[in-house]
Amino acid sequence: MSMKKLILLSAVVCLTVVLSGCGNSSYFAARRNLENSAKLRTGMTKMEVIEVMGEPVSDEAYCRPDLWFYYIDPQWYDGLITMDECMPLVFKDGKLLGWGNEYYNQYYYASPNNR
Repeated sequence: MSMKKLILLSAVVCLTVVLSGCGNSSYFAARRNLENSAKLRTGMTKMEVIEVMGEPVSDEAYCRPDLWFYYIDPQWYDGLITMDECMPLVFKDGKLLGWGNEYYNQYYYASPNNR
């Protein structure tokens, strides 16, 4: 086998391994979530948000009924989704109040009633 073919084969194998680890928590989902977040508007219902963003992260300890998270900043491709890799969306009475870490830290997390 020529050196050129060996290098090409190695590159294909590496790319296959990297891309096979990409699921919901992948770079591509994160990029899509960031792009879709530009369509969010305060006052949207939860169903309207799902239509724009898709399903949020679920089954994580930090998820709450009125606090949703979307994967936006992949740090590792280990299959784990941590809060710091996500964009929070805050709801009240079924309506979107705001989103993003700045909103979360300033308005939501600062209130002791929300913890």
